[in-house]
Order: sequence, then C-alpha cells, then structure tokens
Amino acid sequence: MPQVTPTLPPPSVELDGSFPALRTANRIDLDCADYRPFSSHLCKRAGSSWSDTKLHSRGMVCHNCSTASMKSTFSFLTPLRVRDVRSRSYLEGSLLANGALLGAEELDRYFPHRSIGIFVATWNMQGQKELPELLDDLLLPADPDYAQDMYVIGIQEGCPDRREWEIRLQETLGPHYVMLHAAAHGVLYLSVFLRRDLIWFCSEVECATVTTRIVSQIKTKGALGVCFTFFGTSFLFITSHFTSGDGKVYERVLDYNKTIQALALPKTIPDTNPYRSSPYVTTRFDDVFWFGDFNFRLNEDREVVEQILSQGLETDMSELLRHDQLLKEMDNGSIFKGFQEAPIHFCPSYKFDVGQDTYDTTSKQRTPSYTDRVIFRCRNKGDIEAVKYSSCLGMKTSDHRPVYGLFCVRVRPGRDNIPLAAGQFDRELYLIGIKRRITRELQEKRALKDQKGSTVCSVS
Repeated sequence: MPQVTPTLPPPSVELDGSFPALRTANRIDLDCADYRPFSSHLCKRAGSSWSDTKLHSRGMVCHNCSTASMKSTFSFLTPLRVRDVRSRSYLEGSLLANGALLGAEELDRYFPHRSIGIFVATWNMQGQKELPELLDDLLLPADPDYAQDMYVIGIQEGCPDRREWEIRLQETLGPHYVMLHAAAHGVLYLSVFLRRDLIWFCSEVECATVTTRIVSQIKTKGALGVCFTFFGTSFLFITSHFTSGDGKVYERVLDYNKTIQALALPKTIPDTNPYRSSPYVTTRFDDVFWFGDFNFRLNEDREVVEQILSQGLETDMSELLRHDQLLKEMDNGSIFKGFQEAPIHFCPSYKFDVGQDTYDTTSKQRTPSYTDRVIFRCRNKGDIEAVKYSSCLGMKTSDHRPVYGLFCVRVRPGRDNIPLAAGQFDRELYLIGIKRRITRELQEKRALKDQKGSTVCSVS
C-alpha cells in the first residue's frame, strides 16, 4: 500500500507533554495540565460563583488534588474571625450585635425576608389503632411546591401507640427535618418538627397541660400547649379537645376560659414584650396558634345541610357557615378574643363513616360540622398571613378528616440571653424514621423491578 503523507504538520508538543489543540474549552486534563504551585497566602474562602478556572488562577489547586476536592474544603458558611471565636459566648448580646447567634445578621442570612413557613394541622384520630400507610397527602400537599420550615401537628383521641405515630411523621418528612419536641396529655398529642438547619436558633421548649373534663383521670378533654422562642419571636401552640354535643356551646366556652387562665406558660423563657401581656396565656406570646377538635357544630337540620352540600358549591361555603356556632361566638366576643381564622373553602370535617366519603349513616345521623379548626393570633398586626386552609380528604381511618393551615410568619431578631436548646432533638426517632424511609424506598424499587421482570411478551 502507498505511504500516507499528512497534509498538515503535527500539533506542537509542550514541555509537559500536553496538546493545546486537543483541550476543550471548559475542561482541563488534570493529568496533563500545568498547575502552578499552591500558594498559601492566596488561600481565601471560595464563593459559590467561583469556577474551576478561577480556582486555578488563584492558586487554590495543588499538585496532588483535583478541582472538585478543593471545592469541598470551602463552605458557604459565613467566615468566622478568630477574635470572635475566642470571645463570643452566645449567652448575652444586644439585638444588632455583630456575631450574635439570634441577632439580625444571622437572621438575615437564613431568612432575607424575615419570614418563615409554618404548617399547622389538627386531627381527631378517634382512638383508632390503624394508621394511614402514608402521610404525604397530609404533611406534603402538592400545593404549594415547597415544604415549610416548621411542622406542628396536634392530635385528639390519639392512637394507642404514640411513638409509632411520631415515627410515621419523621418517616414522611424525611432527613431534612428533626423533631424538636413532642408532648402528650392523655390522648392529646402535639409534635413539633423543624428543619435541621434551624434547631440552633430555638430556645428550650416548655410544655403545660389543662384538663377540662370533670373526671380528670380520663384525659380525653383538655388542652396541651408548648412554647419556645425562635430568634426573637415567641411562639405558643395549643391543641385542644372541647366538650362534645350539639347544644353544649356554653360548656365549650367554659373549656376555653379555663384553658387561657390555667395554662401556665411561659415558665422560664423571657416574655419578648411583657408590657403587652395580661394574666391570659394567649397574650404572653408574639404568635399563637390554637388548633384542635373544638366540637362546635352547625345549628341546622341535617337535611338542610345536605341540601346545601348537594348544590355543588365547591369552595363557597358561606351558606353553611351562617349556621356555624364558633363563628357566632367569636363575633359575640365570648371566645377566642383577638384570634383570626382563614376563610373556609372546604367541606365539613365531621362526621364521616370510617373508610368512606359519606357522612354519618348510623342511626344517630349526626349533622356534618366544622368541628376541627386552626385559628391564630399575633401581637403585631400582619405578622401572620394564612397562605392555605384546607382539609385532607384522603385520610379515612377516622370519622374526622384532618384540617391544616399553611402560614407565612414574620420573625424578628433576638438576644442571646434566652435559654437555648443548643441543637437538641430526638436523635433516636430521627434514625428510626430515616431507616424506615430507606427500607420502604428499596422495597418499592424491588417490587417495581420484579414487576418489570415478570412481564411476559407474546408474539402472535
């Protein structure tokens, strides 16, 4: 065969053996590229926008390590001065002091708009042992797209195995969340979950209970409250189960009055604004969420209520709410003074046949009612904005449907002189929940793989 002669001269070879003509525009052959010696005096904190080229140009890549490995040594955290590390104790500090753990600088770094998202839910489980297989529809509704910063779930007539319920919550929320606190009062349960990045900015959590039932040994009726400070904003969450019965409005108002007078909170956490407090517990906090089975009914015959529901009003429930006992009492000022409730655009949450979408078909024929509610109160007008208020129709293991609200809450900077929780959370629950989640995902993948493998294709 004739000898092949090249039409062009071969590319020039550099001293290190690399070929510039063969290099791509945005990639570097790490084995052949000529790196400059690493210079320690040029080592500065890398920002999120630094490219590979910029890292090289500043001498941040050494002979025996790659660009990717060097990037991992430069975090996105705010740089700490040596003198701050030596001097800061985080036990005292002014509101605007540089380096304060709960101050404005740290708050703005995590929340530039100084607002957080809070999910609050209430559910009367009817004491059922059976728990829903998945809680995604309740805790992670499709709308909105993003999860919230804080999840607070109140339960009435809870399931016998409270720990199993908490594990299911952790399993559903996943590794991004930890349980800051959980409390119980008989069959009243309350759980607070927080994004794991934020647990350092919480005070210690305090808890108190009130029993409203005459026979106090049977703690099925009453209130359970937890409180804490997040940055400089104090929160109180109360879940309650008031007296049942269509005509017992007066007894339910008494339950409310006993709760606001007897719930002994806060205990050691400083009041952020004592000049605006009163003997009633709901005035001692910046933001208060009260949720539960309040048991207020619709003052109307069942036939009339069913006729209104059959009209297909969808989100317009104004005709039904004209008969709502709670709204009438709030308008009269006899209960929940200073509280607000988001507009109701969902069907009554009580009373369903278990496992069905039909209202009570037993001989009692109870009238559908809005017994389960989420209401809120804030010291500073406009600090709480209701984003969504709805019920979860997919949870059918009880005669109640869960009701939840999504809220955008303004947060203010604080001082470092509060008793800090110091990152405390339920580690054991976290590990069990994550392990359950991973096991479930692996089982689902294995089942899907087996299903695909067992498919038989026939050729005709």
